[in-house]
Amino acid sequence: MKKMICAAAALCLSAAPAFAATKILFVGNSFTFGAHSSINHTFTDQVHDLNPPDAMGRTVGGVPAIFKEFTKEAGLDYDVSLETVGGKGFDFHYAEKRAVLDKPWDVVVGHGYSTMDEAHPGDPALLISSTKQIADMFHAKNPNVKFYLLATWTRADKVYPADAPAPWKGTPVKLMAQDVQKGYEAAAKNAGSEVAGVIPMGVAWNMGIDQGSIDGNPYDDAGASKMNLWAYDNYHASSFGYYLEAALDFGKVTGKDPMMLAPKGKDHMAEDLGISPIQQQQLLKLAHDALAAQGQTFVAMAN
Repeated sequence: MKKMICAAAALCLSAAPAFAATKILFVGNSFTFGAHSSINHTFTDQVHDLNPPDAMGRTVGGVPAIFKEFTKEAGLDYDVSLETVGGKGFDFHYAEKRAVLDKPWDVVVGHGYSTMDEAHPGDPALLISSTKQIADMFHAKNPNVKFYLLATWTRADKVYPADAPAPWKGTPVKLMAQDVQKGYEAAAKNAGSEVAGVIPMGVAWNMGIDQGSIDGNPYDDAGASKMNLWAYDNYHASSFGYYLEAALDFGKVTGKDPMMLAPKGKDHMAEDLGISPIQQQQLLKLAHDALAAQGQTFVAMAN
């Protein structure tokens, strides 16, 4: 009998896969699901949307689906899931979505509300406390989980319009992203080793403005020859912006240089999203530069 059990066990072991895919979760809001862009409900077969389909029977692909395509193009194996609710931060996800989030993920990428606190714009206190709370949850299920925070971008609608509210009305366009970056860095510091790092999305956006490839003011006509990373509401990102976000996620999470996706024919996502080869190069270079400025060194790809 024991021999039969051992034989069966050996059979099971021999049939087991050589390795398991890295299980990654994206948790966020419209900045993750790609509001006002073509990526929202496309490429959905590549990812697991943890929320039920909408009234039209659609699930979400968003930025996580672009990330998944990047990893496939790089020969990496990631099992990608996402949980997103528009206009919500970590406090909501922890309180209302814990049943689907509280699992042993290998990697988590997440962000809070665009102003850090909807009720108190610019105040990082809620982001700091809720980051720690949700980080503790992920860490309890898997002490080795790598939890990355995505520091989001300046909302032009909070800067330029005459009726824009405090605290960023009339300030330099890069300031909001700088404040948000500081807020996420404070949240990461407060959570300690339970946060693996901060993905500098707003910083990369600002770098593009400085370098002249990105339009810094969508309310005038001066940047017509540049990429507009904002969507039509000057709040969410355009396909350009979400492509940059996915490239930053790819570089930070995998350790691979986003520029490896640049050679012609290597990445089909840019073409699918209407991004020209020159624009693709510029966006991938921004992702590379922003991560390198953090001190990240990239892992070489195996031949």
